[in-house]
Amino acid sequence: MLISWDWLKTFAPLVCTPDELAVRLMMAGLNHEGTTAVGDDWAIDLEITSNRPDCLGHIGVAREAAVLFGLPLNIPPAAVKVTGSAVGSITKVTVHCPELCPRYTARVIRGVKVGPSPAWLTKRLATIGVASINNIVDITNYVLMESSQPLHAFDLAKLAGPEIIVRAATQGEKLVAINHHTYELDAAMCAIADARVPVALGGVMGGAVTEVSSATRDLLIEAAEFSPMSIRSTARKLNLHSDSSYRFERGVDPAGVDWASRRCCELILELAGGELAEGVIDSAAASEPLQPVTLRFAQLKRILGIDVDSDAARRILTALGCGEQSADRDNVIVVPPTWRRDLTREIDLVEEVARINGYDKIPEDVPVAMTASTRSPHDRVAEKVRRVLTAAGFNEALTPSVVTEDFSAPFSPWTDNPPLRCSVPVLRRADLLRRSLVPSLLESRRTNEALGNERIELFETARVYLPQGEALPREDLMLCVASGRSFVDVKGALEAVVASVHAAAEVASEDYEHPLFAAAACRLLLDGEPWGFLGELSKEGLTQFDLRENATVAEVRFGRLLEIARLVPKYAVVPAYPAIDRDLNFVVAESVRWSQLAATVRSAAGEHLERIEYRETYRNAKDPQLGKERKSLLLALRLRSHRGTLTGEEADAIREQIVAACQKQHAAELRA
Repeated sequence: MLISWDWLKTFAPLVCTPDELAVRLMMAGLNHEGTTAVGDDWAIDLEITSNRPDCLGHIGVAREAAVLFGLPLNIPPAAVKVTGSAVGSITKVTVHCPELCPRYTARVIRGVKVGPSPAWLTKRLATIGVASINNIVDITNYVLMESSQPLHAFDLAKLAGPEIIVRAATQGEKLVAINHHTYELDAAMCAIADARVPVALGGVMGGAVTEVSSATRDLLIEAAEFSPMSIRSTARKLNLHSDSSYRFERGVDPAGVDWASRRCCELILELAGGELAEGVIDSAAASEPLQPVTLRFAQLKRILGIDVDSDAARRILTALGCGEQSADRDNVIVVPPTWRRDLTREIDLVEEVARINGYDKIPEDVPVAMTASTRSPHDRVAEKVRRVLTAAGFNEALTPSVVTEDFSAPFSPWTDNPPLRCSVPVLRRADLLRRSLVPSLLESRRTNEALGNERIELFETARVYLPQGEALPREDLMLCVASGRSFVDVKGALEAVVASVHAAAEVASEDYEHPLFAAAACRLLLDGEPWGFLGELSKEGLTQFDLRENATVAEVRFGRLLEIARLVPKYAVVPAYPAIDRDLNFVVAESVRWSQLAATVRSAAGEHLERIEYRETYRNAKDPQLGKERKSLLLALRLRSHRGTLTGEEADAIREQIVAACQKQHAAELRA
């Protein structure tokens, strides 16, 4: 935001230098980008944060300067002399879309003389980089840069009616803007129309059909409020950004709309002549009053670490425009001004006091009381997940939320709906919001392979975007793993993750087929509820993602981990008695899954089973004990009693129970 030094001094009688002002503003939160001499004036470049749209005009910056230096603020009264007939007899305004345009005001001036602007006006505009067009257009730009309230002047004679209709645009209708480019509108945009066609794109840019020219004699002056979300969306869709859209996107002062309209008319009457019609057409609905905010003076010391006098704090808030409702020794209750809608909490008032009092008055070593806080369940579970996976040799990845069409299509296990498409690609060709994290991590594997990295073990916790028709997408948090290890190793890592948040939770699997995966693939269940997917990539899957090395991927719902988590630490007795290990080698049908056999073993072994561990699967069609339809599963057991030392006979009895149960449930035989 460029500020003219001479222009600024008309609102606040500054006696400092431009550099001194820049330093004070910078220490109060308006970052100074630079100061440049423009003729006999200075252009001060300030970075205005998105929560301070009031400072996108000279009056807002002057208000800050006046508070910082303890100076009076001189705002023009914007008094206008009415000499014409009633405005309602000349034109009318109809608003069909108050959700897009909460307020629209119109005034009419007849008999103006369009011509060049006076030197003082063009000089001030030139200082801040605004070219002079003619006196009418220059005045609307001048008031915009003065008050941060955008305005627009229509040639009244060029309006069909003459009437202003504020409505949602019709899908596909076109507007030729004042930059003489044609834009195709859609139903989410706000069109300012006459009885026939759109004559402006609300909050963004006027139309060429009704722009002011040297032949213009009668004007309709627009000052309005528009929905910030609508303006932001429109500007981005059309790649059409203006000084007006920049301010409407951030919100304008509702109390400043009429002042800006009157100020614009005042200058037009002064510089271009004409007669102002009596009254104003105003579609404003009753706006919600700002809620009072309480500041406890003790919070200043607690948060800032320094003493700020309560009377000084009250003076600062009053100078900033806050209306004091009540105050006592401990608190003050204020209503924020209409131009400061970012002041909604006590901490906002603390910050205002701190920045006006001076950040430089807070010593670097000031002791600030620290209070221990409780981490959320999400953070605690996420820490456990990271700890387990990094200990298992994985690295955490952070990938973009957008993918290309080629990477989005191959794997979408959570929805069949087409992905959401960004109107402006975040990355080249990547304009689809991902429906799965798997493509993102496989892209990372491909990049690392191309760079010659030998070890590529990745995991990521992030959101996917699942379309739901016309409703907003469902944003589910997922945990994804992409590894060069085997199916079994990755499944073991996920089981370790589950055990870290709930030791008794069980991970089971079901058959799952997908073209991306080879035979080693399954659907994962967590305590009987659907959890996610796990599989080794098939040759076709590797080719699709341009991978040279084998890869195993898994994607599970992070929310299920939150649901089952048991985050209260529990004491576990260190075993006092020795364990007995036993190996079992079962021959089972090819259709028997390891998870099914393991569940049977756990059930049959009872309380003395401490651990069951998968060792290997063996297949050999020429082996007479196996053949084509059978396989050998080797597993290891650890048995232990917490009441005494298990004898060999007791361990053998448990082993026999397991063998009998597996034979009954799965027709399993011990391999000879």
